[in-house]
This record gives sequence, C-alpha cells and structure tokens, in this order.
Amino acid sequence: QVQLVESGGGLVQPGGSLRLSCTASGITFRLYTLGWYRQAPGKQRELVASITAADRGDYVDSVKGRFTISRDNAKNAVFLQMNRLTAEDTAVYYCNSKYQWFDYWGQGTQVTVSS
Repeated sequence: QVQLVESGGGLVQPGGSLRLSCTASGITFRLYTLGWYRQAPGKQRELVASITAADRGDYVDSVKGRFTISRDNAKNAVFLQMNRLTAEDTAVYYCNSKYQWFDYWGQGTQVTVSS
C-alpha cells in the first residue's frame, strides 16, 4: 500500500519559516519525481516546487528564492524549506509523487501565515 505522509505545517508569522516533510512508503522512491502542491481557499491547486529523480528542482515564480525543495532517497523523504513566508503562501500543501503512470498524493498539511 502506497502512503505519503506530510508533516511540518502550522501557523507562522509573516516573514517566518517552515519546513515541510513528506515521507513515502510502498514505492521505489528514488525513481519518482516529487512535488509540493498547494491549494488556497477558492483557488485551484498549483504546483509550487518539484524535484526529479536526477535531483533537479524547479519552482513556480512566486516562490523562487524563498522556497527550497530537497529529497533524501535513503529516508524516502522530500522536504520543502519555506522562508520569508507571506499571507499569500497560506494554503493546504500536498506532497505528490509521479513515475510513468503512477501518481500518488498525500493528505495535505495546513500552512497559515498570519500575525
């Protein structure tokens, strides 16, 4: 059974930082492209950052220079370091893994940026 479990969300003040983690089980993790998506109330889910099996990262423009995605294949984990957070980053953040036709999602973790 495939499971992706996110953690690390919470309430943070504007300008603060959070580090999201996602641990996977049931997949050959090193083969997968991993992504962090987010969905704010009333908005579509958007891809925030992704990292390929070759360890190449990519980011949506709104988070470039603030967010960093990384992976640890030995731990079957992917991380999202989020710095200089703003209210616009408030959303549910989802972990995703893709390989060929396999596509798996975590349950999401809430990130709220507010003073």
